[in-house]
Amino acid sequence: MGALQGLRFQRERVTARIITPEGVETDRSIEIRTHPVTGRRCRITFSRSGEKEAGTQALPPPPPHADQAGQCPFCPAQRAAQTPRFPPAFHPAGRMVQGRSVLFPNLFPYATHSAVSLFDDRHFVEIGTASVSSYTDSFLNCAAFLQRVRETDAAAIYTGIAQNHLPSAGGSLLHPHLQVHADRVAPNYHRFLVRRARDYWNAAGQGLFTDYLAYEKKRGTRMIGRTGAWEWLAAFAPEGFYEIWGLLPGRTSMLSLDPANWEDLARGVLNAQRFYRSRCRNGYNLGLLAVEKDDSRLELRVVLMVRSNYAPWVRNDHTSFETMLGDMATFHAPEETARLAQPFWM
Repeated sequence: MGALQGLRFQRERVTARIITPEGVETDRSIEIRTHPVTGRRCRITFSRSGEKEAGTQALPPPPPHADQAGQCPFCPAQRAAQTPRFPPAFHPAGRMVQGRSVLFPNLFPYATHSAVSLFDDRHFVEIGTASVSSYTDSFLNCAAFLQRVRETDAAAIYTGIAQNHLPSAGGSLLHPHLQVHADRVAPNYHRFLVRRARDYWNAAGQGLFTDYLAYEKKRGTRMIGRTGAWEWLAAFAPEGFYEIWGLLPGRTSMLSLDPANWEDLARGVLNAQRFYRSRCRNGYNLGLLAVEKDDSRLELRVVLMVRSNYAPWVRNDHTSFETMLGDMATFHAPEETARLAQPFWM
């Protein structure tokens, strides 16, 4: 455990003294945490933890157009005519199929290799209500796409699977889907994490997330549960509301995972979604990154965070504090997130 000394779980309390409108002099406590992996800070404003955010008294109704499948290019009736296809040299059939999932190029690509993986024929699927098999099929389709990328463009090693559920999370279409990317140019998080993981391995002889997980399991207060080999926990210094990590220690390649690994990931993702649903939230983001290189030291980590509800007059969860100052300001301690989420893994 000596290597854990290189991971510094820093926290500092600061206090703001105010006189309330009722004339009571009181202290407001803020905890500033620095993440041991990224070095980024977040601020936990405990005084707001009991605040009931507008629009979260109940799960909002379905979004506008949730019943308008006839205008959706991802729904079965329009899919063949309104979605793009791969060139024959990449995939002769034009679109990739895995069980219930159909995968095709992104019409508006974000990378050299950019695709969309559908996981349900229904036009709108409420958060936490998809089936494990539909998510598993979609993940397997993403993995097959990344394997094909490796065979055709071996230098496109910076890969990722992401989800933006509802417009509040950046999604442009309601129809449930994942996005999968691969490129030769490293995005910022890949660029930072691959260097951090390599430096940590050279200094400690251990995987960065393996040691991170060992520390968290020893503490226990942020651990949530397991699905197969995936370990789930609340992030020590979250960069989003109710941020949850799934770690697969010792594994660095998405291409090396077997169907059971993907099914276990799908179960954990849906557990997190059901937890978010219990907090009356309807949108979220997901991201799973990898560097598909034989000597990569970056272990697999999926990150999930809830977003402001997609509903009229709801305040966004990112303010000038996040976008201009760079510190996440959240209201709930990660230990509380873990406590609230644990029942959904039982």
